[in-house]
Amino acid sequence: MKEFRLPSETLRHYEAGAENGRLESGGGLLELIRTKEIIMRYLGKRRADVLDVGGGPGVYSRWLAQLGHNVHLIDAVPSHVQEARKNARNRSAELFSAQLGDARRLDLPGNSFDTVLMFGPLYHLTKAQDRIQALKEARRVLRPQGLLFAAAISRYASLIDGLKYGFLDDPVFERIVDRDLKEGQHRNPTGGKYYFTTAFFHHPHELAQEVEKSGYSLKGIYAVEGPAAILSRQDLDKRLGDEAARRRILRFLERVEQEPTLLGVSSHLLAVGTSTKFTNTS
Repeated sequence: MKEFRLPSETLRHYEAGAENGRLESGGGLLELIRTKEIIMRYLGKRRADVLDVGGGPGVYSRWLAQLGHNVHLIDAVPSHVQEARKNARNRSAELFSAQLGDARRLDLPGNSFDTVLMFGPLYHLTKAQDRIQALKEARRVLRPQGLLFAAAISRYASLIDGLKYGFLDDPVFERIVDRDLKEGQHRNPTGGKYYFTTAFFHHPHELAQEVEKSGYSLKGIYAVEGPAAILSRQDLDKRLGDEAARRRILRFLERVEQEPTLLGVSSHLLAVGTSTKFTNTS
């Protein structure tokens, strides 16, 4: 398979360690907790063959492998694959496998997985046809009625961060947000990690349409962080560190996770679908 290369600015962003510890505090920790909750509602207790496409350093792969699932990770960033292989090591065996690859061209046989996670490809593939191709590739390797969990970044994520952290005071970030809101295409001319990197930010309707267009039966679009996205890292750490406050915030986020008028305020959206029978139309 021809090696896939990310845009140079995106590769630099991740090779600099952007994912290191991101899911350990603040909004990242909330994203992790909520994503796990949604996955577990659908996955059940039966051992599954899981493909983690864009799995980064393997946080979700390791979690699922420890639950007893058979997991294989694919990522386009070499350092992520190296880190994932480290995270896969256990005292007695490897918990999961990992390889470098392209979400649009999976070097894997069809009908070989029960579940596919796509936490990354849909926002780093900035062209609609590439996102559709990646979703169809996931459907190709899924068994009939297999589960897809596909993450997207909300069209309004930069605006919310700009308001929350004062980034909008920077004219450069103001222009970034203008383009995000107009066309969903996020570009960071500064190269600074706080303004993210080249990506596409979805409107909730766009995410639903792309999943359905790719041949899935859509189960739902979920707001991952929901309105808690407006909270600062310090505030979230305080709430998530207190057991009673944690239960309370998670309970209310679940209550409004599919409320159409609140979907866009969430930093991340999670589409859940089941695969239909794959027909090769290429």
